[in-house]
Amino acid sequence: MLDWLTWTQITMSLGAALFCFVLAAIGRAPDDLSVGSLIVVEALLVVQLVVSIVLAVSGHGSRGDGLEFAGYLFTALIVPPAAGLWGLLERSKWSTIILGAAALTNAVLIWRMDQIWFLTA
Repeated sequence: MLDWLTWTQITMSLGAALFCFVLAAIGRAPDDLSVGSLIVVEALLVVQLVVSIVLAVSGHGSRGDGLEFAGYLFTALIVPPAAGLWGLLERSKWSTIILGAAALTNAVLIWRMDQIWFLTA
């Protein structure tokens, strides 16, 4: 994991979560902006996937359990599309809350991935 990429992902995930929670508070159903914020989070996760593979192949892999790291990464990659699908199927403010919760979940997953990668916890 790259430090700047980790912090970019966490910042964008928290920003997307806050954005979705504000939209839900004013009663807005999921729209292009709220779902789009999760698309940005997902795009950064795909970049993380590529970076992780390149680092692992080049000999700079995870200091912690690689399988655990892969599990967290796989889970993080699934959460935004699942929440986005939910948001598209159920058009209510509660779905916008789910989008925010998914973004918040990803921030925690990325933080944990960083801990596993550098074996800090």
